[in-house]
Amino acid sequence: MSSSMLLMKVTCLAIMVCMILGLPQTLVALSCGQVEAKLAPCVPYVTGIVGVVPQPCCDGVKAINNQAATKDDRQAACRCIEKAANMLPGLNVDALVGVPDKCGVNLPYNLGPSTDCNKYD
Repeated sequence: MSSSMLLMKVTCLAIMVCMILGLPQTLVALSCGQVEAKLAPCVPYVTGIVGVVPQPCCDGVKAINNQAATKDDRQAACRCIEKAANMLPGLNVDALVGVPDKCGVNLPYNLGPSTDCNKYD
C-alpha cells in the first residue's frame, strides 16, 4: 500500500471519528466549569455575605477577561456567567454588575442573569 493511500485512509478515519464524537465547531478558551471556578470567590460578595469584593474574586474576573480573547470566547464566558447567575440563590444583581468596576476590569459585557451575550464582540 502506498503512503498516500495510507494517509488518505487515516484522514478518512479521523474525519469519521470526529463526526461520530460530534466535536464542536469551535473551541473556546474557557469551559463553564473554569468560569464558575474562577468566579466562585465572588459568591459571598454578590450574595451579601461580605461587604467588600474579595481579592480572589478580582483575580478570577481578571483571568477570565485575559483568557477570553476572541469573540467566541467572550460570548461563551458571558453565557456561563449568565447561566450561573440565574442559578444563584440570593443574588444581588447590582453587586454582581459592579464587580468588574470594583476590580478595575473593563469587561465587554455586563455580568448578570439577563445579559444578551450575542451582542458582544
